[in-house]
Amino acid sequence: MVMGLVAGCMTEKHEGHEKAKLEAEAKVSKADAEKIALGKVPGGTIKEGELEKEKGKLIWSFDVATAGTKDITEVHVDAITGAVLTTEKESPAAEAKEKKKEKSEKEEDEKK
Repeated sequence: MVMGLVAGCMTEKHEGHEKAKLEAEAKVSKADAEKIALGKVPGGTIKEGELEKEKGKLIWSFDVATAGTKDITEVHVDAITGAVLTTEKESPAAEAKEKKKEKSEKEEDEKK
């Protein structure tokens, strides 16, 4: 159990370092990227947002909720240029499936 706790702390430390490294590379702040994303989803509210590398690009990825629907609009904003790369509506089922996949990938990375 102690080894699991130590590994968990090391993973959190590593994730914090990676996050700081990515944020240092970003030219567009999270606040600015949020404004850009919300411009694509009028009346939306950001549920979740993260900075990540996807297909070699540094992006801000936001899940935006809209009143009156259970669907989530995922908006990707280029963290270097501020350009909107993609907007995609996801049903609650599709979002749950994506979260499960991300959790599984994270667990695999932690084992390495």
